[in-house]
Amino acid sequence: MNKTEDINNGQHGEPRKFDPAFKGPIHNRHCTDVVCCVIFVIVILGYIALGTVAWIHGDPRKVAYPTDSYGQFCGQHGTPNANKTLLFYFNILKCASPAVLIKLQCPTTQLCVSKCPDRFATYIDMQYSYRSNKSYWEYYRQFCKPGFNNPRKSVSEILRDEDCPSMIVPSRPFFQRCFPDFTTRNGILTVANKTTFKDGKGKTRNVTELRQAANGINGVLDGREVGMKIFEDYANSWHWILIGLVIAMLVSLVFILILRFTAGVLLWLIIFGVIGVIGYGIWHCYWEFSTLRGRPGADVTISDIGFQTDFRVYLQLSQTWLIFMIFLCITEAVIILMLIFLRNRVRIAIALLKEGSRAIGEIMSTLFYPIITFLLIAVCISYWAVTAVFLASSGESVYKVMPAQPKCIYANLTCDPNTFNKTNVTKVCPGSQCTFAFYGGESLYHRYILVLQICNVFVFLWLVNFAIALGQCTLAGAFASYYWALRKPADIPQYPLFSSFGRAIRYHTGSLAFGSLILATVQLIRIILEYLDHKLKGAENVFARFLLCCLKCCFWCLEHFIKFMNRNAYIMIAIYGKGFCTSAKEAFFLLMRNIVRVAVLDKVTDFLLFLGKVFIAGSVGVLAFFFFTRRIPFIQEEAPSLNYYWVPLLTVIFGSYLIAHGFFSVYAMCVDTLFLCFLEDAERNDGSEERPFYMTTSLKKILKKQNPIPY
Repeated sequence: MNKTEDINNGQHGEPRKFDPAFKGPIHNRHCTDVVCCVIFVIVILGYIALGTVAWIHGDPRKVAYPTDSYGQFCGQHGTPNANKTLLFYFNILKCASPAVLIKLQCPTTQLCVSKCPDRFATYIDMQYSYRSNKSYWEYYRQFCKPGFNNPRKSVSEILRDEDCPSMIVPSRPFFQRCFPDFTTRNGILTVANKTTFKDGKGKTRNVTELRQAANGINGVLDGREVGMKIFEDYANSWHWILIGLVIAMLVSLVFILILRFTAGVLLWLIIFGVIGVIGYGIWHCYWEFSTLRGRPGADVTISDIGFQTDFRVYLQLSQTWLIFMIFLCITEAVIILMLIFLRNRVRIAIALLKEGSRAIGEIMSTLFYPIITFLLIAVCISYWAVTAVFLASSGESVYKVMPAQPKCIYANLTCDPNTFNKTNVTKVCPGSQCTFAFYGGESLYHRYILVLQICNVFVFLWLVNFAIALGQCTLAGAFASYYWALRKPADIPQYPLFSSFGRAIRYHTGSLAFGSLILATVQLIRIILEYLDHKLKGAENVFARFLLCCLKCCFWCLEHFIKFMNRNAYIMIAIYGKGFCTSAKEAFFLLMRNIVRVAVLDKVTDFLLFLGKVFIAGSVGVLAFFFFTRRIPFIQEEAPSLNYYWVPLLTVIFGSYLIAHGFFSVYAMCVDTLFLCFLEDAERNDGSEERPFYMTTSLKKILKKQNPIPY
């Protein structure tokens, strides 16, 4: 067996042996996980077919436009309702809640109108006024059924056939629906400055009954007004927001580039700062303990006073400060001991952080690769959303019997609005309506809409995880090319990022799809568990909820573990070009052989990058705060006039954090790749002329190793 075979077939836990043919990322590759690649391509074609079928059967107008009682769209071009964009309810008092209104499940006739009524009126009053002025009928008839033009029809017949509403109330549009125009004057609820109204049946009713029928609508309308102000603020400040985000991008870039000079100083300052803060805490606790020890009543133990909701009670006991002091002393001792015994590993972590900054400086194009990942994910989200909408709007109009009385044997049964008045339903259940309920059907396609929606979500998760995996593998290949260049930057290949992207797509689509499939499956299970937990919130079965909580916790841990292993497996794939399972196994055992180094580097990197994100978002946020509140004198007049200055401020802060996260995700991938390459380098090579180290001089000094000096 030659040396290369010995490497590939060695035991799992043994260090990797020298391979004379290895000079960095393998270029002579073969396709990996071909079966999964074929399945992935078939699934994508099936996903396209699913979107096509949904496009054929679906109609997004059913989501965009409100629908009247006859399943016709309000405001749809090319229909009789083209100019009637609003939905009007004949008797809104029959609607129990806003949720009923939005779902169109209200047992009253719903009609498309061009505008909402702006006055109180009843059909009886209209008939009385019609004798002297026919204009009353012309106004009232626009809220009656199309084609009805008989103002002399009796009130009882009108109410029986629901040709016209028995009353109209001043309303305003909300979500393209007419809701009562509520206002509050001196703490009293009114509609058009009135507190009472006639219901068209001879009764005088209070406006609060309208409020009960449309409970919560007024609050939502106020929210809409706030939303309009927020939109106005965005319109006035969007260019300043973009400037703030560009500043965040530049600061993120500069921060990464200067980490090579400041990583060590920054980290040691933070470490010694934490030690100093804890030391001050120990002194303060001792001072409080000494002060309270001789005071009457302070020597009572915590167990004697039991549980108290006021935490200040415990601060008056000397035992509390003694416990705090002991806890801080233990923490201080642990940190100091860890620094003493792990100082070399901390130095390795700092050296790798500096080297990561150098690598990015040599391959600057990697900083902009997240844009490609963002675009791929945006395409996936858009396709998923459009497919979901078309699936949800598939089917024909389904009508249900909506009874006016609680007890009706025909309630919720399907009906035909064209023949409803001729059936026995109106006699058995007076006042019932055949109202549009939803879109559906009885075909095989319509019966499996829910299954298709689940498939849509699953493939969406798979594609999103694949886009992320492709980015990780591409970046890993580029940074591995940097590490395995013996003479940097002379030996770095041209266009390392483009070459790595081509290798990942050409040879390892199946491996990336395999890892993404595992992660997507776990994420789908988590979504299902969250759905079940939502459904069981009101359940009294404590054991079922406890079991569900345990399952959620286990799958959360499993998802994060898989993400960690996938990330390192993609790095190994980028370097050696092996399949997913082999790469994951080798990455796992390599990390397990260096578990302490892994833990130290992971925490140090996470901590530094978190501080960087907070620093960038905070600094840009402070600058934005002073600008939008007009506290910078020389550009005070340039600040836009705003309703809420916190709208652009929060947008800038959140956007800056996301931009910093995008840049630092590249940096984190760079450090992780260099770390695995460093571990491989330390195990493969010994510093001889035949097997020189590829690591930097600083890392060799830490490990007390060196390459032979060429003569």
